[in-house]
This record gives sequence, C-alpha cells and structure tokens, in this order.
Amino acid sequence: MAMDLAWQPSLLDAPAVEIDTSFRGLRRDELADGAWVDLAPGWCRGADDLFARLLAETPWSGRDVRMYDRVVREPRLTHRWRLDDGPAPPAELREMAAALSYRYGVEFTQIGANLYRDGADSVAWHGDRVARELPEAVVALVSLGAPRPFRLRPTGGGASVGYVPGPGDLLVMGGSCQRTWQHAVPKMRVAPPRMSVQFRHAYMR
Repeated sequence: MAMDLAWQPSLLDAPAVEIDTSFRGLRRDELADGAWVDLAPGWCRGADDLFARLLAETPWSGRDVRMYDRVVREPRLTHRWRLDDGPAPPAELREMAAALSYRYGVEFTQIGANLYRDGADSVAWHGDRVARELPEAVVALVSLGAPRPFRLRPTGGGASVGYVPGPGDLLVMGGSCQRTWQHAVPKMRVAPPRMSVQFRHAYMR
C-alpha cells in the first residue's frame, strides 16, 4: 500500500537510528491498582529516518474490529511481525526488542506498528485483549512521527491521565495496567501522521 502523507521531519534529529540501551532519563509513574507507566524521552535517535523507512516499506493494511454488536473498519493502518515466525521485522526493531527484553525481564517476540495517518485515525479505550486477563503484563511503545496525545483511564471509567510522546520517545505500560486501566489515542481535528511501534511478550496463561 503506497503512502503519500505530508509530514515535516525535524532538522535536529540524528541521521542514524540509535537506541539508548542505558535507559538514561527513564522515569516511572505509579498509577492506581498496581499499574505503572515508564517514559524515556528521546530513547530512539534517528526517529524521523526510521519513520520514513517504515512508512515506505511496511505492508500496511486495514482490519475489521467488533464494536459492540457490529463489525467496523478500524480507523488506522497496522502491521504485525513475530520474531519466531514469518518475515523478519527491520533490524532496528529487532534491536529494540532485544534491549527491552533485557531491561524488563520478558522476551518481546511480537512487534506491531500502528499508523495514524491524520486526526481522524484513532483507537478507542481498551486494554490489550490477552494481557487484560492476566495479573501483570508489559507492553512497550516507541512513538514516531508527530506527537499525539496518548491517554489512560481506570477500567470502567474515571479521571484520565495523559502523555504526548514525541518522535523517538519510549512509553512502557506494566504491572496491572492492561487489566486495571485502559488506553486510547483520541481523534483530533487536525494532526500530522504518527506511528506507534509496539512490543509484546508471550503471555503464559
């Protein structure tokens, strides 16, 4: 699927893709009910170059999702890789998975990319389908492209908390976050393209 999206790369970004394996600058926000969020600004340098290459080379597709009593087309494009099966993801994403696996003590074997083409693309409140049934799970996100609000709220409703991850920022949800909290990327009137690269580990039931 050819992509022709208008976006403005930063003039200050590094020319090569590098990740901070020391996780310098990472901070943890403790949420209620055993959930937490880690944030490491600028964890991936060269994020604009990575965004451009993933945009051009990833076999993006839309998918249908069930919303209550009907099936609708999800308002974003996606792609998924598995490290143990099928075509290999780009080397930079494999390097990220290895660094995150070492840091968090779980093996990240599933990598996904979500493309929000404009402000109309979004994802509604949810917890990861399998992880929300488990006491604890870790889901890591690397943001590429334009900053875009990312919000969390307690499952069932309540006051939300928000982040605006920029290009190259790492955001990790852990503890009970998928079970006791929900997250969303809300619609916006106007928004440049943004990509979220997600890392998930195998869940033991």
